[in-house]
Amino acid sequence: MKTNSEIKSIAVSTLTIEADAVRQLTERIDDDFVKVVNEILTLKGRVIITGIGKSAIIAQKIVATLNSTGTPSIFMHAADAIHGDLGMLQANDLIIAISKSGNTPEIKVLVPLLKQSENTLVALVGDTKSYLGLQADYILNTSVEKEACPLNLAPTTSTTAQLAMGDALAVALLECREFTDQDFARYHPGGSLGKRLYLKVGDLSAQNEKPKVYASTPVKEVILEITKNRLGAAAVMDGQQVIGIVTDGDIRRMIESHDAIGHLTAADIMGKKPIKIENHELAVNALNLMRANNITQIIVLNKDQHYEGIIHLHDLLKEGII
Repeated sequence: MKTNSEIKSIAVSTLTIEADAVRQLTERIDDDFVKVVNEILTLKGRVIITGIGKSAIIAQKIVATLNSTGTPSIFMHAADAIHGDLGMLQANDLIIAISKSGNTPEIKVLVPLLKQSENTLVALVGDTKSYLGLQADYILNTSVEKEACPLNLAPTTSTTAQLAMGDALAVALLECREFTDQDFARYHPGGSLGKRLYLKVGDLSAQNEKPKVYASTPVKEVILEITKNRLGAAAVMDGQQVIGIVTDGDIRRMIESHDAIGHLTAADIMGKKPIKIENHELAVNALNLMRANNITQIIVLNKDQHYEGIIHLHDLLKEGII
């Protein structure tokens, strides 16, 4: 049984070995890497990535990263490829074959078939002198000194190196394409990540009521307006212009400081410098404003600075922005 100290030491050793291997990859970014990037940038087809075993799992992750950053990609399992999946390969595709040894039986069967298709073949390989390495048009060298596994058997450091090289390729392509956050949003419309990139303030305020009062509105009516619309606040209006805001907090402070409130109006208790945001802004910007000003509601305006409504922190929570 290992002691706590020994367990920590094993973990640190594993991470150190893998980190060193990734650092060594920086010395292997050569002209072949640049040529692969340039070929993919001008590619009329897709990037087909293949592998077997753990390399196949890494291939799937690289495919996902490339697809999400603007490079159309497909995963093709090396074993399935020789049983029919080669049919997915088209004339203008580029193939990346991932393998630590470059000599697995499946790779040795698959490579000649890939060469017949005359597609560009890239070897993301741990042994540049292997069968795969010698047959490839370009090599992305992911060789490692040893696995983190003490038996030097389980793919650990080698798969980390493969994954890191795939990320280097994806990011190089992303930056060469000048891929923007708006492009990213198009490929990630779902979930909180996507919503942070495309959900607008106006999308949220349109779902809410538009509580409003006027400077001369009696406090009792202000309270009723706030309560009725369940946003914890009401805008104080002068025509279509917002001149203040009354929040639940303002109501509580009023009660604490006044024994009689019948004579008070919205103008007596409102905040005169409400935080505002335009409806075309991203919802995440509203969240940042709320955090910066320690508030839970924010006034929404249109491009003419007219009142569009209020959004509450709960709206952002409901949409998963937080």
